[in-house]
Amino acid sequence: MVSSDTAPQVQVPSLRRIGSWLRESSSGLVVLSLAIGAGSGLGAIAFRWLILAFTRLLTGHDDYAAAPRAAHPWLPALGPWFVLLTPVLAGLVYGPLVQRFAPEARGHGVPEVMLAVAERGGRIPTQVSAVKAVASALCIGGGGSVGREGPIVQIGSALGSGFGRLVRLGEPRLRVLVACGAAGGIAATFNAPLAGPFFAMELILRDFAAESFAAVVLSSVTASVVARAALGNTAFLTLPEFSLHSPVEYALCAVLGVVVGAVGVLFSRFLYLVEDVADRLWRGPEWLRPAVGGLLLGVILLVLPQMYGVGYPVLQDAVGGRYAIGFLLLLLVGKLVATSVTIAVGGSGGVFAPSLFIGAMGGTAFGEVVHHLAPHLTASPGMYGLIGMGAAFAGAARAPITAVVVLFELTGQYTIILPLMAAIVIATLISRALSHDTIYTRKLRRRGIDLAPVP
Repeated sequence: MVSSDTAPQVQVPSLRRIGSWLRESSSGLVVLSLAIGAGSGLGAIAFRWLILAFTRLLTGHDDYAAAPRAAHPWLPALGPWFVLLTPVLAGLVYGPLVQRFAPEARGHGVPEVMLAVAERGGRIPTQVSAVKAVASALCIGGGGSVGREGPIVQIGSALGSGFGRLVRLGEPRLRVLVACGAAGGIAATFNAPLAGPFFAMELILRDFAAESFAAVVLSSVTASVVARAALGNTAFLTLPEFSLHSPVEYALCAVLGVVVGAVGVLFSRFLYLVEDVADRLWRGPEWLRPAVGGLLLGVILLVLPQMYGVGYPVLQDAVGGRYAIGFLLLLLVGKLVATSVTIAVGGSGGVFAPSLFIGAMGGTAFGEVVHHLAPHLTASPGMYGLIGMGAAFAGAARAPITAVVVLFELTGQYTIILPLMAAIVIATLISRALSHDTIYTRKLRRRGIDLAPVP
């Protein structure tokens, strides 16, 4: 019988040794990126559920933009007039929440993540994830005409930052985990595992180092797998197959890139112009600003209810050819105004989806015109709408690689990839000629922080 004194001792790795392995080894970075991807995927699922829940609560519909002017089932006597109150009620909740717990959650989110990576070593307060999720879901569910990509980028990035600080990562790896969270959030919320890494590398990290790219890709894939298990594997837009009808359309797409790229720059400038006006006019406490400003947003929604929330059903109808030119242009202007007002009054949400919306309206209107002038030489106007989506985002954000990949993944339209790439490159060049800043870096420059714009 072996005495206890001579029994072999089992060496259990200490927490310190595990921490050192996570901080220093390549395999440790793999484990961390997988964990962040899974967490970002779950966060995206929860965020989309919150948006749906608040939208149903405040409107009685899954997406009020798909049922414009419908009455709330609980308040039929009010008819469509209830939309005057939904932004106010939402603002009364998320305004104090953001002001008290996470002022970083105000606005469209991506600039805050860029700043954290560039100048704060990747440090983002832990509470930002929860506050941003609730505030943005309330804002969108209450009618805020903003997107969900900015919030999910900030949510995933805060998760990555918190996890990295928990295991005491150094700043270089902490930045990578922030990018992993951003990529995972984008990939999961849009079912776009390719777009997530390129968004994170081009806009957040702003480089394509091999080790960083590998970690970001792993996080994106993991988040996509998690999200697809819960949300299914469906394309972002369900559209007929588009294709070019003649070589002349390459020249037309180049012109479209110029026009819609300039509209993307206009969107960026108008957004901050409205914010400046709101800053000068507002004299009350910041926590009350979203509710008071929400009344103005409610008036816009009463006049043009298609601006309610993100507006993907409206975007799909436009690209599908269901609107006349005049209404397309009205929707374009309406989105410019509604998104700018939402952000200016202290709302919380992204500008990526609004830029796609604006590009779709402008591109489809352009397509309607050229198709009317030369019906035998041009494709369906919807093709120009899809290309306009990419060109508008490239003009606003100046991220051409992301724009190409995002549009390909969100629509599945490979047959128009060549004119799409041409229009996006031209829109990017137009953006560089017209503006030093992008829609993301302009917000930081206004606070005295000069990050080099995306080339």
